[in-house]
Amino acid sequence: MIRALLKDRRGGGAVEFALVLPILLTFLFGIIDAARLAWDYNRIAKATQMGVRMAAVTDVLDSGLEAESYVGFVTSDGRTLTQGDRIPQDALGQLVCTEDGCSCAEEGTCPDAGTFNGDAFADIVERMAAIYPEVTSDKVRITYSGSGLGYAGDPNGMDISPTVTVSIVGMQFEPISLLALVALPLPDFRTSLVMEDGVGSTSN
Repeated sequence: MIRALLKDRRGGGAVEFALVLPILLTFLFGIIDAARLAWDYNRIAKATQMGVRMAAVTDVLDSGLEAESYVGFVTSDGRTLTQGDRIPQDALGQLVCTEDGCSCAEEGTCPDAGTFNGDAFADIVERMAAIYPEVTSDKVRITYSGSGLGYAGDPNGMDISPTVTVSIVGMQFEPISLLALVALPLPDFRTSLVMEDGVGSTSN
């Protein structure tokens, strides 16, 4: 009976299949995860593009930046700007806005703080969430920095035309091949545009 049992090859295919199945499933779910990751990358990138487009053509988030006059501003090379002079890039550092308000990344390189427009910030996040629903306001950063554009004492609106950068930070990806037990951090995503009119609450 023992000899017959040792010579019995029935069920060998099932054993081989059981050994190969985990490898096949790992490859299958790995391919699915790669596709999901590429899809998420594309949606997050597109969300930043939609967000920066809206931020560039709607109300400035900090009224201090909007009201700042650069007439009399002393540039890094010692020139004093007069009416109509072009505003140099280093006239504005990085004014970073989050859901809690705006602050200067480096002391002395931004206008005095003004009123934070929380409604405008929420509108930008809402526009981004239409593309990537997983984005929340705590993951969004909107930065205004010098662009080298704008004219001191502009009578038609804001003096400076800053570069606007919209970022999505702190996002994570959960691979199903790892049973969603591990969340992998994604890099920060950002897109920049030069501000246009900076007035209004809607964007096409």
